Amino acid sequence: MLCSYFLLAVLTGCVHSVSGYSNGKVSVGCGGMIPQHGYEPSLDPPPYDLSVDTSTFSSGDRIIVASSNPTFFMGFLIEARDARKLNSPAVGFFTLTDPHESQLLQCGHTQGSAVSHRRSSRKTHIQVMWHAPKNPPSRVQFLVTVVQQYEMYWVRTAGPVVFLRGVTAAPSTAVPAQTTSPTALSTPFTSVGCGHNKSCLRDPVSCQPESDPYCFFLSFTTDGLGRNVMFELSGPAEGYVSFALSLDQWMGNDDVYLCVNNGDRVSINAAYISGRTPPELTTEETLWGKAWRLADGVIQCRFHRNSFQPNRFNFNQSYFLFLAHGSSRQGVIHRHDRQPLISSSQKVIAGHPEDLCGSRSPLLIKFHGVLMLTAWMWTTSTAIFIARHYKHLWPDTTLLGQMCVCVCVCVLTPSLCPPAHPSRSGSHPYIGCAVMTLSVIQPIMAILRPLEEQQHGKVKLQPFQLIFSLFLFCLVFLSFSNVIGSFQISKVKKMVLLVFLTGNTGFLAAFINAIASL
Repeated sequence: MLCSYFLLAVLTGCVHSVSGYSNGKVSVGCGGMIPQHGYEPSLDPPPYDLSVDTSTFSSGDRIIVASSNPTFFMGFLIEARDARKLNSPAVGFFTLTDPHESQLLQCGHTQGSAVSHRRSSRKTHIQVMWHAPKNPPSRVQFLVTVVQQYEMYWVRTAGPVVFLRGVTAAPSTAVPAQTTSPTALSTPFTSVGCGHNKSCLRDPVSCQPESDPYCFFLSFTTDGLGRNVMFELSGPAEGYVSFALSLDQWMGNDDVYLCVNNGDRVSINAAYISGRTPPELTTEETLWGKAWRLADGVIQCRFHRNSFQPNRFNFNQSYFLFLAHGSSRQGVIHRHDRQPLISSSQKVIAGHPEDLCGSRSPLLIKFHGVLMLTAWMWTTSTAIFIARHYKHLWPDTTLLGQMCVCVCVCVLTPSLCPPAHPSRSGSHPYIGCAVMTLSVIQPIMAILRPLEEQQHGKVKLQPFQLIFSLFLFCLVFLSFSNVIGSFQISKVKKMVLLVFLTGNTGFLAAFINAIASL
């Protein structure tokens, strides 16, 4: 019994006190912003970042500070400090926008100079309002400590820097490197929340980027007030993935954002496209909160941008979304590998969340393809086949042939709609106009041509027609050899025509179905 008491006394002397602050009252950690959890902070790149709605401020201004991330967290502590002296006390003060999840703390001499969690519930979004002091420093940086789990947390992660108006925004050696260069993401993006708290555009439809390595994924989330937007973009590409905002469904005069693989890192840039020229990168810094990841052939990047930015598209207006990828060499991108995925409708970027759908072929191009297939594959081939092999069965009837020719011309006429942008389509619209002209001339020449006994025309056969033509030639040969009577041949030829029309229609339907699924 004496030994038991002695052992208990020894163990009691070895116990260290550990403090937990699930209620967020962490004023004791204001200086170093270190949670008193008894564990070392994580050395991995943090999966969280902060954003602000402006990059400049004046005394008394209010700045929205927010964080919206797919990875949940339980606790946080945010402070604003002089960017030149990060170990100095917090500056300015905060006000709350969600008092159910956050609370104000006093760090230093100012009440409300820090903000933390109120409870240890799982969160993915926080937002507070920072008020600039009367005599602010020339540069203010926001710092955040985030607790994902009790033993997993990141201490004093560097957030965005805002500059006092009228003061030259020269870089400061006291600002950590991650404020000016993209950080590395530790986890892939997720489709959780698509249509509920963020808008998504995916290819294939409803694919999951966290588990599907062939999923092209774009999501964007507003800060709650629509003042800035966070974008997440990923896809399997060796060179780059990108998306563009466009006023129509044609490439050109678009607002573009690129994530380019530079070997061991990803560069994230805004650009602009004029016509069909390569993107022109912007010289001014319009994006912040950049982060990236390269894993298993998939490029991922995240960044923020203000909804209203000079010389950029306004996110409070609606645009078509283009999602493209391609190869690059030494940071220089080449033409995209496939037709870009285009959203089916326009979307207000800073609007309510939607799970968007898209197609790699605009509806007008699909309409064009269906009409061209109907004209050349069905009406024209049918007219040629009947004219070549069935004229003697209906010697006094020309209605069917004339109808096929007229239908062909009528179908071709609306198919000229896509060349409304000939400068963006290469030589295709000019060839199409030439074919249309010849198609109109064809029935006129048919009316003016000599009688059948005065001319012997040759008609070029398509492969599908060739099979049936060879079969009919065999029937004619057998009839000349008196193996089959003329009456039987007439019945067989009519059956062959029915099979030909059925097969031709089936092929046309299959091609149209393939076009519709693009």
